[in-house]
Amino acid sequence: MDRGSQLIRLLADGELHSGETIAEQLGMTRAAVWKALRKACDRQGLTVESLRGRGYRLAAPLELLDAEQILAALSPRGRRAVARLEIHEEIDSTNRHLMREAATGAPSGTLCLAERQSAGRGRLGRPWISPFGANLYLSMLWRYGAPPAALGGFSLVAGAVVADVLRRVGVEGLALKWPNDLLWGRRKLGGMLLEVAGEAQGPCALVVGIGINLRMAPDHGRAIDQPWVDLAEVLGGPGIGRNALAALVADALIDALERFGREGLAPFLVLWDAFDAFRGEQVRLLIADRESRGRVLGIAADGALRLDTSDGERRFHAGEVSLRREDEVEP
Repeated sequence: MDRGSQLIRLLADGELHSGETIAEQLGMTRAAVWKALRKACDRQGLTVESLRGRGYRLAAPLELLDAEQILAALSPRGRRAVARLEIHEEIDSTNRHLMREAATGAPSGTLCLAERQSAGRGRLGRPWISPFGANLYLSMLWRYGAPPAALGGFSLVAGAVVADVLRRVGVEGLALKWPNDLLWGRRKLGGMLLEVAGEAQGPCALVVGIGINLRMAPDHGRAIDQPWVDLAEVLGGPGIGRNALAALVADALIDALERFGREGLAPFLVLWDAFDAFRGEQVRLLIADRESRGRVLGIAADGALRLDTSDGERRFHAGEVSLRREDEVEP
C-alpha cells in the first residue's frame, strides 16, 4: 500500500488527525504528509480539509472496503462458496478484470470489489460513474457446464435478487426496468452487467457485475446521463454500510447462481414480477435504429419481454435494447 493510500485510510473516519501524529505513524516529515495527502485526494476525487494548528480531515468520512468484515458478514454457505475475494483500490472494471481472470483459470466463486473504477461500464457501452469509496462495485465469477446461450435469463435474476436485498434493508418503492435497471422514483439506483465466455456447447464462465449508488456527491453525479438517486437519499441517511451490503449482495448472488444452475429462470419470475416497473405501460422499445411500440405484457418464461403491439404480441430478448415509456425522452 503506497503512502497516499495509507493516508486516506488514516483519515477515513472523518476526524481530525494532527500532521505531527501522522508523520510519526508513517515515518514522514509533516511537509511530505501534506504533499502526499493532496496528491492522493486529487487522484481519488476526495476533498481534504487542513485546519491550522489542528490537523487534517476528509470532508466526509468513508467506509472503505474490508475483506475480513465482508467474509465475517457472509453466511456460512456464502463463505464456503467464495473461492477468492479480491479488493482493489482502483481498477479499470471489476467485470473486465474477472473476464481476464476467467480466461486464465480463476475458480468459480471469485468475488471482486473495488473502491474506484477508472473504466466502469453499464449496458449499451455507457460508462458507469465510479467515484472512490462512494458506491458498491462488485463482480462475481461463476462457472457452469451449460453453454452461454442458456444463461441469458440470469440478468433478470440478478436484478430481482438485488432488489430483494435492498427491500430487506428498508428500501421501499423499488422497481425493475427490463432487463436489469434498478429504479427508485423513476431514477436509477443501480444496474447489472452480465458477460459470458465459453464454448458454444459449454462449459462457460459467467461474470455478474453489480453497481449500486450508495452516496454519490453531486459533482460526480453530474457526469451521469440520466436521472439518478443514491441509497443515502432513499433511506434519508447513511443506512447500511458498504461492507455489510457487499456481503448481503454476494450471499444473494451465490444463492441465485446455485439455484439457477439447478432450476433455471422459472423460480425467480415471481420475484421479478413483484418489482416490475413497466407491466401494463405503453412503451417504446429501441433496438439499434428500429423502434417498436406497445403495451408491456410482462416477462416470458425464457426472460423475453412480451410486448402487445399493433401486429399482436411480440417477444424481445435482452441485448442492445433501450426501453422507455412513451413520455420519456431518450438522452
